[in-house]
Amino acid sequence: MRSVLMVFAVLAVVAARPQQQQQLQQRPIAILSQDAVVNSDGSFHSRFETEDGVRRQEVGQLRQLGGKDVAEVVQGQVQYSDREGNQYDLRFTADENGYHPEGAHLPQPPPIPAEIQRSIEYNLAHPEEDESQKYTS
Repeated sequence: MRSVLMVFAVLAVVAARPQQQQQLQQRPIAILSQDAVVNSDGSFHSRFETEDGVRRQEVGQLRQLGGKDVAEVVQGQVQYSDREGNQYDLRFTADENGYHPEGAHLPQPPPIPAEIQRSIEYNLAHPEEDESQKYTS
């Protein structure tokens, strides 16, 4: 029984080996075009395209926030396809408020319930009530 298990273990290792070798022997993806410029004012643009259909471009600049504070604002787009041939288009903005991706393939949050939306709108329209409540407790 023990020798039968040993034979199966050896066969499993041998069967997995060609798959590992195939993964290691994949050739690199060529870059078809590439361009990047960084300006002295902190602005930049870059783009590239690869032979497997990936295209990316982005532009960035510095934004004055007040005082000595600055933020880098970057806008870009990436296009690619998966192994099944599905095309994806991702647009994004990154700024002092974070990273904001947009794409039809990205999950979307559920809508805000009407009661919560009315409450938010009321609070935004009446900020003074929030301040007065803070000090009466």
